[in-house]
Amino acid sequence: MIDLSGKVAIVTGGCSGIGRGTVGVLRRAGAAVACLDVQDDKGQALAQECGDRVLYVHADVTSEDEVAAAFARVVERFGGIDVVFNNAGSAEPLGSDPFDLAIFERAQKLLVHSVVLGIKYAVPSMVARGGGSIVNTASVAGLQAGYGPFAYSVAKGAVIHLSRVAAAALAKDAIRVNAICPGLIPTSIFGRAMGESIADADRRARDISERAHGFQPIRVAGAPEDIGYAVAYFASDLSRFVTGQFLAVDGGLTVGPRSAWEETAAVESWARIGMSERQIKKMLGAD
Repeated sequence: MIDLSGKVAIVTGGCSGIGRGTVGVLRRAGAAVACLDVQDDKGQALAQECGDRVLYVHADVTSEDEVAAAFARVVERFGGIDVVFNNAGSAEPLGSDPFDLAIFERAQKLLVHSVVLGIKYAVPSMVARGGGSIVNTASVAGLQAGYGPFAYSVAKGAVIHLSRVAAAALAKDAIRVNAICPGLIPTSIFGRAMGESIADADRRARDISERAHGFQPIRVAGAPEDIGYAVAYFASDLSRFVTGQFLAVDGGLTVGPRSAWEETAAVESWARIGMSERQIKKMLGAD
């Protein structure tokens, strides 16, 4: 296990999904962790469950005043900040008009502006401590079309480039900035995008987890902790020479089209240009 003893980490959106899984990973690695979220019941339960090394702070990450106050409280409680995981977010409702500017602007504020705020208020403490690591949640939807709704996908593409630009700007201060692009990680984001309640969305996440093993080349369902392990790597000194990069944690989903790794899809794809099934299987080395 990576050792993060003595480090202080902030996880935004830390009460559920990827954030909750990451809080657990970082805590087990020895870090003191502050969870920023707006789900007070979940946050207080998390802090009680995890003990003194986990602090819950109510903060709407789209509010600069609340982010500033939350980061100040973390510094007061733990003495500084070494790691920030800018993770809070959600997708716009499925079926939304992709060119509805009100929806688009809300998505950018939640998914892009909040990352800028997280970086802005982490920097002073990290500079004082001689450096730090910032990790931003992007998505495979920011790499390729077809993995998320319109505004969400555009925002996640922006997060990837934001991470590069911030890495260049902050290297002089020994602050590293990287992004993680999760693939299908069953969380409540799917149900929430369909207008479901938090409870129903949590149930849908469990259902998706049971079915997700066939979605990508690696035939298991991804889990929030899989993203947490990547965050722990970026948070640790093992990644001291890595900045301005993105890591796709996606079970191989983005290695290529489905026909690249599933025989039935390859047969269907190549058959469209007149190849016989026998010819296709021979080409694939399956005959």
